[in-house]
Amino acid sequence: MHTDTPSTDRRVRRSRAALMAAAVRVVSERGTTAVAVTDLAEAAQVSRQLVYLQFGDRDALLVAAAADLVRRELAPHTETGSDPVSGALALTRHFAEHRDFYRAMLTGSCAFAMTRTLNDLFGVLNRSLVRERFGVLDEATVDDVAAFVAGGTGAIVNAWLLGTDDPLDPEDLAARLRRLAAVFRFTAVPAAPPEVPSR
Repeated sequence: MHTDTPSTDRRVRRSRAALMAAAVRVVSERGTTAVAVTDLAEAAQVSRQLVYLQFGDRDALLVAAAADLVRRELAPHTETGSDPVSGALALTRHFAEHRDFYRAMLTGSCAFAMTRTLNDLFGVLNRSLVRERFGVLDEATVDDVAAFVAGGTGAIVNAWLLGTDDPLDPEDLAARLRRLAAVFRFTAVPAAPPEVPSR
């Protein structure tokens, strides 16, 4: 019977991290997701088989790399109690800094999976902000509002990344997102409609 050792776990984590970093770098440099698995493996200095063992296919690796990038760079700015102004600016600066990568991801072979993953990630990150902003809501409503905000924000960020000429202005987009957040700040959750008596 074979059991994994701590050194095996470290090697697996290292090779995963190397593959994800290589994916971001190579896609950014080439401006496309149409990159051979062999090229990604070579850039990470791992075997091609390792890509398939750890991720299944190229697109799964690319989406995992994007999700990892978002978690590492943006999660600290979306925690409960974090400053929404600096959070909005961190978000827009992140996407501006990695524009070539995200532009390729949002227009390439894994665009649907990429959009869905970003919406899921930001939906989860937004749950605490939704609770903070709107008070006590049932879990289904929290999930719906978080998904609504994530999807809407994603649509605005995607349009900015894909349709705006260089150079991008992260401060301008952050100001737009803060104006939208202010709308939610003054929006009350509607009460249930009154019941109509039956005849």
